[in-house]
Amino acid sequence: MSVWEAVSLVLSPGLLAMTLAGVSLGIIWGALPGLSTTMAMGLLIGLSAGMSQNVAICFMLGVYTGSVFGGAISAVLINIPGTPDAVPTMIEGHQLAQRGEGGQALGTAILASFLGGLMGIVILVAFIPLVLTFALNFRSWEMFLLAVIGIMVAGSMSAGSMPLKGWIAGWIGILVALVGYDSIHSVPRFTFGTMALYDGISYVGVLIGLFGMAEILRTLPSRSKPTIPSKVGRVFPPLRRLVRYAPSATRSGLLGTVIGAIPGAGANVASFLAYDIGRRRARPEDKAKWGKGSYDALVCAETANNANIGGSMLPTLALGIPGNAAAAAFLAALTLKNVVVGPTIELDQPGLIYFIYAALFVANMLMYATAFVLIAPCVKLFSMPRGILMPLILPLCVIGAYSVKLSIFDVWIMFAAGVVGWVMTIFRFPVAPVVLGVILAPLADENLRRSLLVFEDKSLGFILSQWIGTFLAICVLVVIVEGVVRAIRSARSPEGKAGAGSHETA
Repeated sequence: MSVWEAVSLVLSPGLLAMTLAGVSLGIIWGALPGLSTTMAMGLLIGLSAGMSQNVAICFMLGVYTGSVFGGAISAVLINIPGTPDAVPTMIEGHQLAQRGEGGQALGTAILASFLGGLMGIVILVAFIPLVLTFALNFRSWEMFLLAVIGIMVAGSMSAGSMPLKGWIAGWIGILVALVGYDSIHSVPRFTFGTMALYDGISYVGVLIGLFGMAEILRTLPSRSKPTIPSKVGRVFPPLRRLVRYAPSATRSGLLGTVIGAIPGAGANVASFLAYDIGRRRARPEDKAKWGKGSYDALVCAETANNANIGGSMLPTLALGIPGNAAAAAFLAALTLKNVVVGPTIELDQPGLIYFIYAALFVANMLMYATAFVLIAPCVKLFSMPRGILMPLILPLCVIGAYSVKLSIFDVWIMFAAGVVGWVMTIFRFPVAPVVLGVILAPLADENLRRSLLVFEDKSLGFILSQWIGTFLAICVLVVIVEGVVRAIRSARSPEGKAGAGSHETA
C-alpha cells in the first residue's frame, strides 16, 4: 500500500465516520475530570474488538487524539484538568477564563493542539532514523535524570512566590508516589501495615482530589459569580498572536515529538518540560505573565502534549515498545487484530505504517473542526451557577477516582487529597508540583534502582561515559542553581520580605 492509497482509504466515508466518532468521544471523555486518555483507550479496547482492523485503528486513533486535547476544556473553564498533561494548560488557561477570555484561551489551545499533532506527524515522517537513534540511547540512567528534571520543574511553577514552596510540594508528591511495593525488590514502603496501601496510591485519585475536590471546597461557599463567559464570543485567535508565538510552538512541537519517541516518557513529561523551557525562553514582557494567564505558555503546553502523540507511535510501531500508556493500549488493540509490530512490521503488514499515519493526520484535522463545534455546549455547561455545577462535578470526581481500580479506598484518597489541596491554596502552596511528583516519581524510582544495579562495581569514569546522562545531570544542576538564585532574590526583594511578614502576622 502506497502513501496515496492509504490516504484515500482513510478518507472513505465509513472510516471518516468512525474517526469522527472516536474524536468526538475522546474530546468529551477528556473534558470530564479525572477520566484520562489512558483510561479512555483502555476501556474502549473491548469496543474495538468487534471492528475490522482498519475501522479499529481509525476509531482508536480518533479517541487518542481527541482525549489529549479534551483535557484542556475543563482545565480552562473550571480549573480542573481533564487529563494529567493538561495541568500546565489549567495554570494559564483558567486565569484567562477568569478575565473573560475563556473562548480565546480555548481557541488558542485548539490551534496549538492541531499544530502540535501536525508537527509530530511531519517530523516523524521526515526524521524517523534520527529520532529513533536518539531515543534508543535513553537507558535507565537517562530516564531517571529526565524524570528528575521534570520534578525539578516544580520550583518554576510557583509563579510569584519562592521556588522553595514548589519544591516542597513536589517532594510531597514524591513521598505519596513511593507508598506501596517498590518495583524492583517488592519491598513494602510507608504502608504502616495497611493492606489497601500495598498496591500504592493512584495518581488519578490524587489528581482529581487536588484539583476537582479542592476546587469544589474553595468555590462552593463563595457567593461571587463565576467570570467564565456564558457565551463563547470570538474563539479564533488573531493572526498576530499566531505569528508572535510561532517560535514557541515550533520549539515545543520538536520537544514533544522527541520525548514521545522515548519509551516511558509520555505527554506529562512533554507538557511540563515544554512549559518550563518556554518560561525560560520567553521575552521579558511575556515572562511576567506566566502563571497569571499567558497565551505563550498555553501554546507551549498544548503543542507539546499533542506532538507527543505522533512521537509515541514511533517506538510502538518500529520497536514494539509503547511510547506511553495510551500507546500501550493502542498496541493492545493491534494485537487483538493479530498485528505484530516491531522491526518487521513492513514485511508482515506492508503499508500499515502509512495507513496509521494517514489515520492520525485525518484524526488531527477532525479534532480541529470538532473541538470548535463542542466549545459552545461546554462553555454553556461549565458556566452554570456554582450551586448547580459543583454538585454535578462531585459525582464525576467520585466516579473518576473509583473507576481506576474499582476501589472505594481511592475515593477516600480523592477526598483526602481535596482537603490537602484546599489547605495548600490557603497557605499559597502550588498544587501542580504535587501531581508532577506523583506522576514522575515512579519513573525516577524504578530507573534509579535499575541504573544502580548496572553501575554496581563500576568506576566513576564508566558512569560519566554515558554522555546523554552526563548532559542531563548538568541540566539538573543548572535547574537547581537557578532555583536557589531565584529563592535568594525573592527573599531579598521588598515583595518577598512583605510576603514573609504577612505570613508571620497571620
